[in-house]
Amino acid sequence: MIQENNSLNKDTHTHKIKVPDKNSSYMLLNVRLESGYKYENGEVAATESVFRNIRVDKGRITKILDLNSHLEKDIVCFDAKGMLLLPSFRDMHIHLDKTYYGGPWKAAATRKNGIFDMIELEQTLLLELLPTAQEHAEKLIELILSYGTTYVRSHCNIDQVVGLKNLEKLKLAIANYSDKISHEIVAFPQHGLLRSNVEGLLRDAMKLGVTHVGGLDPTLVDGNMEKSLHTMVQIAVDSKAGIDIHLHEGGETGLMAIRRLADLTEEAGLQGKVTISHAFSLASLAPGADIEMADRLASLGISIASSVPIGKSVMPIPLLQERKVKVMLGNDSITDHWDPFGIGDTLQKAHLTAQLFGWKNEYNLSRALSLATGGITPLDESGKQIWPRVGNDATGVLVPASCSAEAVARLPKRAAVLHKGTLSSGTLDIVKPKIPNASETH
Repeated sequence: MIQENNSLNKDTHTHKIKVPDKNSSYMLLNVRLESGYKYENGEVAATESVFRNIRVDKGRITKILDLNSHLEKDIVCFDAKGMLLLPSFRDMHIHLDKTYYGGPWKAAATRKNGIFDMIELEQTLLLELLPTAQEHAEKLIELILSYGTTYVRSHCNIDQVVGLKNLEKLKLAIANYSDKISHEIVAFPQHGLLRSNVEGLLRDAMKLGVTHVGGLDPTLVDGNMEKSLHTMVQIAVDSKAGIDIHLHEGGETGLMAIRRLADLTEEAGLQGKVTISHAFSLASLAPGADIEMADRLASLGISIASSVPIGKSVMPIPLLQERKVKVMLGNDSITDHWDPFGIGDTLQKAHLTAQLFGWKNEYNLSRALSLATGGITPLDESGKQIWPRVGNDATGVLVPASCSAEAVARLPKRAAVLHKGTLSSGTLDIVKPKIPNASETH
């Protein structure tokens, strides 16, 4: 049962408005926060919670108060209605710049020759999509915001067909939501870094505020693993940027690329700045070799980004996490010529991961939340409350759930989404707090 906030005046008429922004000072009343684990026979049986009022000033949490604490007379108050506050979500692999979303329905293209058919299709399709690229990117941003994502890493096509035009459109779209979402952009050579001769374009893109240089299947697409990887790494070094490579290559071909990229990461001093997206070849590692590879990646701070695809070799996500490799999730394609199934919900990706690996109990479901949030969880592994804290950004999502485990398992509605104090999506009811009179304060 949701506890009622005794500081609210029930007789006050409430109405929905979108007021909170980065410069606001306000109270968020009657917020459910996880407070610890409940144990039975040495096992986590449930998650406990408390209700608090949270003060936000200019995008940061400045106070976390008991419900009966005094409220300032003129402070604007919003009612969280006892909903659970979770860290907001991070989509760490998505393509905002090329999507059908927001336009007429269209299924994915037929592929007989794999990625090369798609590269050929894009020779004409990218030009057709360009006039509406910004509009569709903005609609897609609104979609992922509605699911609670306030941080996004978007790959953006850099190719000889549209040059830097997709990047220009994407930057305009993101700028229109700058108060509602944080972002990174990967300059992505979808048609091959060497194959389409885009090193110069990639270097131009890096000068436009792009945060990561991308790559694509250095053996299968570029035909020269060593030169492809070295060129990508050199661009990153010269640009003082990160790396995020699409590596679909399986088996030993993919493993060779991962090992060589690890060596180059170490040589170039790029520890902590490299991500391998997809990395399907990790699923083919034999016992023993998988631990050795995971430890190598962890030692260099090389992260893995996965869309948790169905029908592919099962990625060793539990092993990677156990060996301290950072695993991030993303939606990848959202209704485009590659895939019609993406819905834009990063929490759903954590949900799918939990299903895939049989994480059904309270503890495992609770810990699965970290995959959607970039590692932030309300409780640490032992059940100590560590988020939110005074001083944190006021960035989170309110959901009608009792705990993280329920949210991961049941995927509740995202009622309100906050990004550094700004209401990014959803609604909040403004209420007039009941101010105790003099006799009530003694």
